[in-house]
Amino acid sequence: MRVLIVEDEPLLADSIAEGLRRHSIAVDVCYDGGEALERVAVHAYDVVVLDRDLPTVHGDEVCAAIVDAGGETRVLMLTSAADVTDRIEGLNLGADDYLTKPFVFAELVARVHALARRARPALPPVLEAAGLVLDLPRHQASRDGRFLPLSPKEFAVLEVLMRADGTVVSAEQLLEKAWDEHADPFTNTVRVTVMTLRRKLGAPPVIETVAGAGYRLAAPA
Repeated sequence: MRVLIVEDEPLLADSIAEGLRRHSIAVDVCYDGGEALERVAVHAYDVVVLDRDLPTVHGDEVCAAIVDAGGETRVLMLTSAADVTDRIEGLNLGADDYLTKPFVFAELVARVHALARRARPALPPVLEAAGLVLDLPRHQASRDGRFLPLSPKEFAVLEVLMRADGTVVSAEQLLEKAWDEHADPFTNTVRVTVMTLRRKLGAPPVIETVAGAGYRLAAPA
């Protein structure tokens, strides 16, 4: 999953990003609406966590632009205003959800996961395939009942592969969904992460390499 945080308070924005990364979510951060519009034009975000009161370009305009683009990106709008009228205005602009400051971080994480599930064909919060169980709310993974001590990036890669439901996922797609904008597309970081993930998953191998195309989960025997 890839998320964009748009918040003009750098300390809050960076804190949200750090917390989401601990949940194996790839996160980009920007601090004004103009930069947000540039980011969403380039990257296919699953969720944008959007402060309403932004400099340069107001959050309302950013939200409208995301909605008008007609993609699968979902918008979680943040505001300091607790009045119901403000919440209604935000939702009428096309925001998918609304959260007032201050908020409980665990609730933010739950709402981001819920919106991400709406950004693609509906899938349950617990994914299962080939003996693998990926519990997204609890951030736990297991194979045949054995707990898997995955790093955040390994967890994220496995989530992308399991969501693909046996179709091939390219290295570029993995970079887009499991890493942030600082990832170097010319490094072997995807290959190394898949290699360590395979080792932790154990035998028989469950991740197949499709030459010249990418990776996919093997079909159950």
